[in-house]
Amino acid sequence: MQILTFTVAGQPCAIESRSVIEVLPLVPARPIPLMPDYVRGIFTYRGRLVPLIDLGRRFAVGHEAAGAGRERLSTRVIVVEFVPPGASPAEPVRLGLIAENVVSIRSADNADSSIPALELGHAPFLGRLLRLGGQTVQMIAVDRLLPRDLLTGLFPAAARAEDGLPEEPRVP
Repeated sequence: MQILTFTVAGQPCAIESRSVIEVLPLVPARPIPLMPDYVRGIFTYRGRLVPLIDLGRRFAVGHEAAGAGRERLSTRVIVVEFVPPGASPAEPVRLGLIAENVVSIRSADNADSSIPALELGHAPFLGRLLRLGGQTVQMIAVDRLLPRDLLTGLFPAAARAEDGLPEEPRVP
């Protein structure tokens, strides 16, 4: 498995590279009212509106929240695409993920060791821990980054596919 490595709040993290579409410089986002603080807003990517998720804020707990989401020269947006759990493969969704120091694509097959995915109800997006080249890397499950209600609110078409509801007519 190939992974893209980066840091979140100074900690090494990674996602599977097969979900990565592109890495961009930090882009401005239009805020969306009443969203959790880790949803920076939406931005236009290749003609589509894409939610922008600040991983530093998503991971922040308590006092760590103050330093989370700080922009640096190395801050990037990782555009990912995935099929939400239970949704039709014909309805993939895209997210922009704000991360720092997007470093490289590496193979996780040669990890020194691995710890299985953490089973935390409040953080289902935390995957397994890998020991790569003397560094412990936290895998992130992008399809579990957003709570179900937020995911279905941002992507109603994926929710309809999941629930078997008919597609709403599109306005030309």
